[in-house]
Order: sequence, then structure tokens, then C-alpha cells
Amino acid sequence: MDNNSGILILGAGISGLGAAYALRSRGESPVILEKDDTYGGLCGSFTIDGFTFDRFVHLSFARDERVLKIFNASAGKVITHIPNPFNLYHGKWIKHPAQNNLYPLDADEKKRIIADFLSRPQITEIEAVENYEQWLRLQFGDYFAEHFPMVYTRKYWMCEAKELETRWVGQRIYQPSVEEVIRGSESAETPVTYYAKEMRYPETDGFRHFFSLLTKGADIRLKKHVIRIDMVSKTVETSDGMVYSYGRLISTLPLNLYPSLMNEMPDGVKEAALKLKATSGYHISVALKTKNIPPYLWWYIYDEEILAARVYSPSLKSSKNAPEGCSSLQMEVYCEKDEYTEQELLDRTVGKLVELKIIDRNDILFTHLGFEPYANVVFDKKIYDSRAMVRDYLQSVGIETIGRFGEWDYLWSDQSLLSGMRVVDE
Repeated sequence: MDNNSGILILGAGISGLGAAYALRSRGESPVILEKDDTYGGLCGSFTIDGFTFDRFVHLSFARDERVLKIFNASAGKVITHIPNPFNLYHGKWIKHPAQNNLYPLDADEKKRIIADFLSRPQITEIEAVENYEQWLRLQFGDYFAEHFPMVYTRKYWMCEAKELETRWVGQRIYQPSVEEVIRGSESAETPVTYYAKEMRYPETDGFRHFFSLLTKGADIRLKKHVIRIDMVSKTVETSDGMVYSYGRLISTLPLNLYPSLMNEMPDGVKEAALKLKATSGYHISVALKTKNIPPYLWWYIYDEEILAARVYSPSLKSSKNAPEGCSSLQMEVYCEKDEYTEQELLDRTVGKLVELKIIDRNDILFTHLGFEPYANVVFDKKIYDSRAMVRDYLQSVGIETIGRFGEWDYLWSDQSLLSGMRVVDE
């Protein structure tokens, strides 16, 4: 047994590292247990043959001064981008968001979208909206909702729009006026309406370089996969047979894992935990011996025959992410593990980009597939009551939950960092 009777943190992602950093600033010496062979979690990065990729798309638009101070001190040189996302829809490039940038569409399709938009029923109270599908139809009309966000919901959220509630939406989806929709259908010259005005990224070593400062002086134990938590003895067991004692336990582990970790959990709490849903998926990395790629940091794909929900370019985020004269793309496919074979994944992602002449097969140096078991929490109608029950129970037995999957919320990287750092205030 490792007789650590102090503070134990489960997970060396950004929230776990943030918690340890904040505690060290108070003179504490927490131990972090991390199941992977490196730190970073979902915000991590990796390098293959001189090409650096992230684990899903990451760019920072943090505004909190504490976060900015850490990110800037960690990364050294930071590259600033003005967001220029686009959408790929049946072979057409459409500025993002599509709802007020319809100009590239055929005249008949634009007329149908605008007619639906103008004939939307009026609602006066948000309580009248029962699910995300209804919200989309009320916001954009039936045709646009069915051909754009409802398709994307299936690809990104792994469910139908009617299965989601709407409190998570916030500023994430732009809601244009009638005038904006019409103007965007008549001209490509439209203002940028993306919710973040600038994005930042480290010049070197990928996104996780933003929080390298957090690792200095940190006691991180790698390849420590937690398999059991015992609240009575206040111990945590890992798959290598090690047992760690603790006086305070802070966890970034997903809430729906606890039924398999804690035999003592009441049945009602177990049921609530198992109701919590999250997406999973593959990042498919492509290294290219050319710089001839679309000029967009990232782009969304609405065609369902293409498995990828979105594509982004690590080499556009920073030229240091690829060797001289080269470039890179990375695609996200949200699905269950082994839902598709490796060949199916490549054929319906990389292969589709080749078919569309977006890339040339002869330019591909290599491809790489990585799977992430947790990507985003799914905001179905059961989420709020279920997560409250689980978190309240864990708190009652002395387990503090932090981070995207510890809070079970739609947290960006800066919010996840702050979620961890708040442990010094509790």
C-alpha cells in the first residue's frame, strides 16, 4: 500500500492538473493517479513523425485572467486566429453559421428555407419548447432544421434531436433575424457572427502545451487505472495492484463509472448514474506532403454518407504542427467503439475527402486512428436530476467531483481548469 494519507486526485486531465496546481499553491502535496501514459486527458496531444495532433479539436477563447496567465506562461508563444469556420454541404462550402450564410445554395433551396423561416410559429415562452428538435424547428423552420442541425445532431450527439433538452444551447447556436437570413442568401459578404471573436493556440507541442505549467512540481503517477474506491477504508485501488489511502479524494472520473467502482453505492444512485449518457468517438489524423488543403481552421460536415462530423487542420492552428512543406487534417467521428471497422472509418472519412477532391490520395503520408471513450455529455431529459443525485451522494461520502465528466456538464477547457482550481475554495 502507498500510505498517502493526504490528497488524492483521480485523473491528470486539465481539471485534475488545475486542482493539484491550486492545492500546491496552498502548500499541499496532492498525488494524481492517471490511467494513460501521459497527462492531458481529452485535452492531450501526440506527435507522429514530426506531425503533432490533438485529441479532438481544441482552440482557446478563454477570457478569465487566471486561465490566461497560466496558458500564456505555459505556452510561451501563442498564435491568435480569427475564427473562420465553414460548412460542407453536398459539395458546397458554406460560411458558418449556415443559417445566415445561405448564398452558395441553389435558388430553389434558398427559397424553401426562407419560406419556412418566415412561416415559423411564434412562441413567447421558452417553457413551451419540449425538446431540441422542436427548438430547432421553431428557430429555423422545418426544412433547414431537418437538413442541417438535425443531421448534425445525429452525427455529433449520437442521438436524435428530439431526445435532447435545450438548456445547454446558450450562445452556441446563432439565432439570426429574418433580415440576416435574407441578406445572407443574397450575398457572401456577411459579418462574422461566431460566438468567439478570436481563438488562441500554442505555437509548439499542441494544445496541451497551454497547461504545461500545471505539471511542474506535480506528483503524477501514470498508468494507474482506478478499479475500486472504498469509502470505508478511504482507499483507491488501481489495476496494477497498488492501493492508495487518502484523507481527501478529488475525482475527474465520469459519473457513470462509479457503479463499477463502488459496491456500496445505493441502488437508486446506481440507476441514476447509469442513466447518464456521453458520446464517444474516433479522431482520424491525416498527414499530407502538401499544403494544398482547405484554408479553414475547422469545418462541419452535414452529409451523412461522410462519417466525420467535423474536420480541422492542426497545421493551420500552428505551422509547427507539421514538417516544412507539409500539412495535416484531423476528423472526428462520433460512434461506439468498433461500430465501424478501421477500413470503413477510413473509407467514409479520408476516402470521401479524396472523392470530393478536397485532398489527393497520393499526398497522404499516413493516417492514424485514436478512440476516445468519453467526448461530450449528452443533454437528454434525465441529465439534471440524475447527475444531481449522483454528485450529491458522492459528496456525502467524501468524493469531490470536478471537470467535464465530474460535473457532467458542457465545459470548455478553460471552464474545466477553473472547475479544478475551485477545490481550494471548498
